Amino acid sequence: MATETPLTIDERIEEIERRLNDEDLLALSQVLTDTPTADLVVVLERLGRKQRAIVERLLSKERALEVFEGLDPSLQSDLLHDLQDHEVARLFEELDPDDRMWLLDEVPAAVATRLLRGLPAEDRALTASLLGYPQGSVGRRMTPEYVSVRGSLTVAQALDRVRARLDDAETVYTIPVLDDARRVTGIVSLRGLLAADPAATVAELAVEAHTARVTDDDEDAARRCADLSLLALPIVDRENRLVGMLTIDDAVRILEHEESEDAARQGGSEPLRRPYLSTPVTRIVRSRVVWLLVLAVGATLTVQVLSAFEATISEVTVLALFVPLLIGTGGNTGNQAATTVTRALALGDVRPRDLGRVLSRELRTGALLGLLLGSLGFTIATLAYDFHIGLVIGLTLLAICTVAAAVGGCMPLLARAVHVDPAVFSNPFISTFVDASGLVIYFMIARSVLGL
Repeated sequence: MATETPLTIDERIEEIERRLNDEDLLALSQVLTDTPTADLVVVLERLGRKQRAIVERLLSKERALEVFEGLDPSLQSDLLHDLQDHEVARLFEELDPDDRMWLLDEVPAAVATRLLRGLPAEDRALTASLLGYPQGSVGRRMTPEYVSVRGSLTVAQALDRVRARLDDAETVYTIPVLDDARRVTGIVSLRGLLAADPAATVAELAVEAHTARVTDDDEDAARRCADLSLLALPIVDRENRLVGMLTIDDAVRILEHEESEDAARQGGSEPLRRPYLSTPVTRIVRSRVVWLLVLAVGATLTVQVLSAFEATISEVTVLALFVPLLIGTGGNTGNQAATTVTRALALGDVRPRDLGRVLSRELRTGALLGLLLGSLGFTIATLAYDFHIGLVIGLTLLAICTVAAAVGGCMPLLARAVHVDPAVFSNPFISTFVDASGLVIYFMIARSVLGL
C-alpha cells in the first residue's frame, strides 16, 4: 500500500491558516498534532497575534513549551499578553534562566516584575542574579545551571555528580574543574570522563580552560565560543571564580541577533527584532523613516555641489551625463570596503589599532580598481566623445575609487574606536559622503583637463 506523502512546510501553513479561518478547531488540533515542532515555530511566526494564541492553547503542555522556547523573544512577549495568567506563569517557569532573560529584555518593566514575582523562590533567585549584570554583557546570557567538579575527585565520583545533575543542568558535556575557592583551574569533557579510568583523578584529565569575564560584551564572548568550537564557555568573575556557562546554542543566538542588527543598519534601517511577517507595518515604517530622513538631509550636499559647479556643467553639458555613473561607482566601492572591514571587525581579524594597515591596503585596492575601471571608462568615453572627455572620466574613476575605498575601509574602525556600532557608519553614510566628494573631484578634474 502506498504511503501518504508528508505535507511540505508551505502546505502545512496553508492548512493551519485555513482551519483557523474556518474556526474548525477539532481539525486544526489534528493538523497541529501531525506537524513537527520546528515547523510549528515557523507557522506561529507567520500568524497574527490572536491566531498565534489559539494555536498555542491547542498544543499539549510539553509541545507548547517546546514551541514557545523556539520563538523569538518579541513573539514570546506578544503571547504572554494574549494567554491567560496561569498559562503565562507555567510557560515562564519552565524556561531556563538564560531564556527567561531574553524574554525579560523584551517585555515592559511592569510585566517583568509580575513574571518574576510568580516564580518559585529558587528560580526567582537564579533569574534575579542574571538581571544584576549590565545590558549587553555575557552575564545576562549565561546559564547558572551547570555541572562543575573539583580536581581532587576521581572520575567515578565526577560521573556520579554529573548523573545527579542531569535533570536540572542545562549542559553536561563541558565540565569546569574548580579549586576550593571555586576558581577555574581547567576543564574536562564528558567524553573524556567516560573514556578514562574510574580511579583516575579529574586533575589528571583536565586541560587548560578558555574563559570569559562576566562583564564582557556578549557578542565578543559568543564569537570566542564559536571560533574555538566550544560546546560551552565558562564565565568567571574578576577573581576567576565560576559564575555560569555560555552554551553554544546561546552563542549562536547572540551572533544571529547581532548580524541581523548589522545587516539592517548597513541597509539604512533599524532592526525589526522580530520575524518580518509578524511585524506591524507601522513598526516597519518607524524602522526606516529616520534613516531616510538622515540620508535625505545628507543628500543635500550633493545638490549643493552640483549647484556650485553649475557654470562648468553649462559649458560642457556632456559632463552631466556621467554623474550617475561616477557617484554610483564611488558609492559601491566605498560600501564594498566598509562591508569587508565591518565583517573583519566582527570576526576579530582587525582592530582599531590596525587603522594604518587597513588604510594602506584599501588605498592600494581602490587604486587598482580605479585603474581597471578608469581604463575602461577612458576607452568608452574617448570612442563616444573625444580624448579629453575620456581622460576626465578615466582620471575621475581612478581618484574616486581610491578615495571611496579608503573612506569605506576606515569608517568602521573609527566607529569602533569611539564605541559606536560600525554598521551605522557603513553604507548609508559612506554613500552620501562619497557622492558629494566624488562630484567635487569630478568637476575639479574636468576644469583642469578641459581648461574651464
